[in-house]
Amino acid sequence: VQLVESGGGLVQPGGSLSLSCAASGFTFSSYHMNWYRQAPGKEREFVAGVDSAGSGGSTRYSDSVKSRFTISRDNAKNTVQLQMNSLKPEDTAVYKCNAFRADGMGNFQSYWGQGTQVTVSL
Repeated sequence: VQLVESGGGLVQPGGSLSLSCAASGFTFSSYHMNWYRQAPGKEREFVAGVDSAGSGGSTRYSDSVKSRFTISRDNAKNTVQLQMNSLKPEDTAVYKCNAFRADGMGNFQSYWGQGTQVTVSL
């Protein structure tokens, strides 16, 4: 199983970045895909998620990024993207891709990428 993030970097406040996560080694379309972030000295926090194809592909966002970030997935290419607009210094963090699936009987699988650094600064 591999999740490989790309697209991070340094951007000025108000700017945009697009993150991508390429997945392999599992049935991508069956998994909920999420982006999390962790800033130095802070807990990891949920950013955005998109449900599996079988669950309708609904999207979810944390209040802190709603209306600024957009998550999308391409089940044919096994990728998930996070378009980030109107970036703020408080968005600075390592962003990690997560794949999650639960079987409804208490068992679950959760995979993580290594992360990509996003820095928002002048």
